[in-house]
Amino acid sequence: MKDISIIAVGGYNEIGRNMTALRIGKDIVVMDMGIRLDRVQIHEDTDVESLHAADLISMGAIPDDSIMQSVDGTVRAIACTHGHLDHIGAISKLAHKYHAPIIASPFTADLISQEIKSEKIFGVKNPLNVMKAGERFSVTEDIELEFIRVQHSIVDCVFAAIHTPKGIIIYANDFKIDRSPTLGEPPDFARLRSLGKQGVLALITETTNAAISGKTPSEKIAKDLVWDVLLGTEESKSGIMVTTFSSHIARIRAIIEAAHKMGRKPILLGRSMEKYWGTAMRTGYAGQGDVTVFGRRKSVDKALKRMMTEGKDKYLPIMTGHQGEPGAILSRVANGETDYNVESGDKVIFSAGIIPQPLNESNRHTVVTKLKMRGARIYDNVHVSGHACREDHWELLRMIQPEHVIPSHGNLVTHSNYLMMAEETGYSLGSNFHLVRNGQELVID
Repeated sequence: MKDISIIAVGGYNEIGRNMTALRIGKDIVVMDMGIRLDRVQIHEDTDVESLHAADLISMGAIPDDSIMQSVDGTVRAIACTHGHLDHIGAISKLAHKYHAPIIASPFTADLISQEIKSEKIFGVKNPLNVMKAGERFSVTEDIELEFIRVQHSIVDCVFAAIHTPKGIIIYANDFKIDRSPTLGEPPDFARLRSLGKQGVLALITETTNAAISGKTPSEKIAKDLVWDVLLGTEESKSGIMVTTFSSHIARIRAIIEAAHKMGRKPILLGRSMEKYWGTAMRTGYAGQGDVTVFGRRKSVDKALKRMMTEGKDKYLPIMTGHQGEPGAILSRVANGETDYNVESGDKVIFSAGIIPQPLNESNRHTVVTKLKMRGARIYDNVHVSGHACREDHWELLRMIQPEHVIPSHGNLVTHSNYLMMAEETGYSLGSNFHLVRNGQELVID
């Protein structure tokens, strides 16, 4: 019988640069190849296509996959769970080392294709296979990859179930238990329960929000929050700006709908807005919402100038910069680098939480302070998370009842919070709950 091991390449010491290798005998399935955004001070409007992989590894920005050289096996497939850069951002830098197909859902595959096309150093020739949730891919004669539909803050997110002769391994990065999503269908609970009954050997799971009690609210709640702020004001003549994650198509659609109800013209501003909305249009997730998109700086500046000329009350700009990233559109507006003049009473709505890293917190504080100095009214955290909270994790554990649990996508603090919850469910550290660090290989008995 083939032995099974889990190799923690990246994302086990930190949030970001996710990469896990599953070895079944001498066959390997790689899950995700992501980047750690804060290590290169990049944001949604910046690309790393001109940086070398070795430099990015030394910065701690992408996974150090040198451990793979000592693993006795051959990579047969690279599977990606969703399109966030901390899960696909290193594919253009690392995938060429492995002669294996890349497998991803339609929205994710489109984003991966863009990453590969924009890469300036490495030529990535790996076949890119599109696989929808509910479908399967034969990795070898006795290993099969299955995608299972889940919800997250980006569309087309999946769990990966790797069927092996020794049992099923479920890779669950990232997810939320959302039973009333505004875009797409709820998670495939029936399939997860069915896998649980078949017998799940191991669960590899994110721990981002494991310390937060209760469950994560549905995206429907976020839509209500956004609409309440946008539609529930008497001050209708002021300028209103909204900033949110460019990749959060469901949230952007909710903002666009609200804009139309307000009689304002929604405009998406920023290169990443252009990128993700273009992907949404190609894959059918954009819907019928009438919206204009400007990505390049010159066209963005022209659009902002037009808003000032025609009247800010006629428009609802939706822009990059929710983390206060230098160079993003909101930061440039706050700095007075555009013709869009923030005046007393103008509203700035942050439909995004702060990613919990000191750099982001500092940048965001700076931008908010500058906007306030110009007289802006700040509406903060008009948002719900895309990550499972403690009771969601508990629910998933009960649903699939894995023999072994390995926390990932986090640090020792988030992993420890998850461990405390898992211990209440009957798991024990060192027995069937395993803490691993980047660069370690865990053999599952």
